[in-house]
Amino acid sequence: MIKRFLQKINYLFAMPYLFLADIIAIIHFGYVAFVVLGFILIFSGIIFKWKWIRNLPFRITHLLAIIGVACEALLGVNCPLTVLEFKLRYASNLSEEKVSFIGTIVDSLLFYNAPGWLFTIIYTAFAITVIITFIIAPPKRKDRLD
Repeated sequence: MIKRFLQKINYLFAMPYLFLADIIAIIHFGYVAFVVLGFILIFSGIIFKWKWIRNLPFRITHLLAIIGVACEALLGVNCPLTVLEFKLRYASNLSEEKVSFIGTIVDSLLFYNAPGWLFTIIYTAFAITVIITFIIAPPKRKDRLD
């Protein structure tokens, strides 16, 4: 009975860490979604001649987001969001079975079991492709969009 009580207390103290880890995982998912969906929209905008895809702040932010990921991969640096999320989960002192539902879902969308060199190639190729869209459909300042 005491052991069960201590497990419940441990779980209560772990909850803030798990909650923060889930928040980081959701932010990480949003970052990935911004990069991927942003590229799809830019590419579609090139085909359909949408003017808004030439929005300078959007395009620079998008380019910097993927260049940052590619540079991390090329330098062998772990993603800070991944590191922070895992440190928070580890700090919770709970086994993997106790990881939250949200964390499990988001992590299954973000993390794949493949060699690091493969991710480096994918991220770098993606960054080069985004740079090419900068050349094909360069962004313009707001006053020059027309």
